[in-house]
Amino acid sequence: MRKLIKNGTIVTAADTYVGDILIHDGIIARIGADLDAEGAEIVDASGCFVFPGGVDPHTHLDMPFGGTVTVDDFESGTIAAAFGGTTTIIDFCLTSKGKPLAEAVQAWHAKSAGKAVIDYGFHLMVSEVTDEVLLELPRIIEEEGITSLKVFMAYKNVLQADDGTLYRTLQVAKEQGALVMVHAENGDVIDYLVREALEAGHTEPIYHALTRPPQLEGEATGRAAGLTELADSQLYVVHVTCADAVEKIAEARRRGLRVYGETCPQYLVLDQTYLEKPNFEGAKYVWSPPLREKRNQAVLWDALWNGQLQAIGSDQCSFDFKGQKELGIADFSKIPNGGPTIEDRFSLLYSEGVHKGRLSINKFVDIIATSAAKLFGLFPRKGTIAVGSDADIVIFDPSVERTLSAETHHMKVDYNAFEGMQVFGEPVSVLVRGEFVIRDRTFAGKPGSGRYTHRKRFGEADKPAVKKLPIGGSS
Repeated sequence: MRKLIKNGTIVTAADTYVGDILIHDGIIARIGADLDAEGAEIVDASGCFVFPGGVDPHTHLDMPFGGTVTVDDFESGTIAAAFGGTTTIIDFCLTSKGKPLAEAVQAWHAKSAGKAVIDYGFHLMVSEVTDEVLLELPRIIEEEGITSLKVFMAYKNVLQADDGTLYRTLQVAKEQGALVMVHAENGDVIDYLVREALEAGHTEPIYHALTRPPQLEGEATGRAAGLTELADSQLYVVHVTCADAVEKIAEARRRGLRVYGETCPQYLVLDQTYLEKPNFEGAKYVWSPPLREKRNQAVLWDALWNGQLQAIGSDQCSFDFKGQKELGIADFSKIPNGGPTIEDRFSLLYSEGVHKGRLSINKFVDIIATSAAKLFGLFPRKGTIAVGSDADIVIFDPSVERTLSAETHHMKVDYNAFEGMQVFGEPVSVLVRGEFVIRDRTFAGKPGSGRYTHRKRFGEADKPAVKKLPIGGSS
């Protein structure tokens, strides 16, 4: 059935206007004023913003880590994402040294098959560059549409790759039209600082932050940018937390390098003191890079506003406090790293950004959807409202004031990282390719309805969308 969304304020990264949206076969067919579509289902968006569905470029669903597995899988995680206004995610596919890359990709397809309620894609981790890897990568990029490659500069002896691997991955990415992503921390020095702290008897969660100081994030970010310049390639720095890293990204961009950055909602609203909570409660806030001193928050907001950082990912990686985070009760280095953020990413950025005057509403859309869609080969199919784009749409009520809580969220995890925080605005209804996943704040989707997305190569997607119809007409 066709749908006609009427009377809402349509917002994209470039425009804000009142208009109607006609959806046909999952695609935006027309945009205009007072559209008449006989037989179409009318969806009244009066008093609401009509946003493109959020694109979350950074999730970890059903992911093994530290001897356990994240609580939220592709079903619960994508349901929570949909309630939060996100209609597309890109999850990280972890590989193992010595094993075919295709084996890991198929494992992630198996994890997601029949579960996702929104559309999704994969990033591919690269931990080594062998002759076999060099033969596999071009085929996976072409056949699977996985056009982003992840290299860890941290987690020594677990996930960390050496600088040679990073440099060769950057070279392959230049040749194949892929975007290299880095977790930028100096894993070698962190490993030393962790051992030093434990030997001194420091086991509390706060030492997770104290052994991963911001200087090590800044150093690794600068090193990755330098290798990107040498390879004449492109780089995306995930989960930027601090002024040290922002400065390195800004410097690289001033010099004309293709270096981009992402931050996450937790770094914008939480700070290092959360790791000091008593009764081991600080373990809930252990993720990497760690929360920083509060002064870094203003730097991150400014970087989003001025374009030094382009996107916001959730870094969704949920472990229960009971039974999982507690694995590190006697040793902070054994606390599983990660937190539940996928559901609140969209509303937190609106409430703390637009409502509080830190971001314009168009900049909000750019950060929450459009930039990520462009960088990761999804635009203009995703990330905007335009004729010819997928009808991934969020009807958002800005007048609602509500409290974030584990009692009301839709994730499986047993706590909420933003417990008790007041936010303004709420997604009322969410459509993916023209079908309701959330309708009037109620789940209306079906596990397995989400589709795997085959993404374009880096740079190919940043082209104008099909021009929308004039606002004054219906044809």
